[in-house]
Amino acid sequence: MRKTFTLTALALIAAALAVALPAAVSPAAAAPAGACSAGELCLWPKGDYHGARYAYELADVDIESCVPLPGGASAASLANRTGRPVTTYQSAECGETAEFDTYPGGGTWVPRSPYRVRAFKIRER
Repeated sequence: MRKTFTLTALALIAAALAVALPAAVSPAAAAPAGACSAGELCLWPKGDYHGARYAYELADVDIESCVPLPGGASAASLANRTGRPVTTYQSAECGETAEFDTYPGGGTWVPRSPYRVRAFKIRER
């Protein structure tokens, strides 16, 4: 009886943790495989990596330069697979009077940005 109770309790705890833990604990698993290649910064107009993807590589972007999304677009989710930190901005001019955040390089997945991203800077380090 005690063994059955212990296994049942462990199963209930595991189920509760699976529901309670946010998706950010394992963000790479939340993105579809191949959605953003190594070395790219990818941004999507909708949350959870939906919509037409914008992809940028270091070869095409000047480091430390403000890069607005084309045509006044904005993004709700992103993946930083570059080897450098990336700062995203609510302002299309990279203004620091609005919201902004810096995400480490190498595999940061953000399924829901806390604000609409309108521009970014790839940092030196």
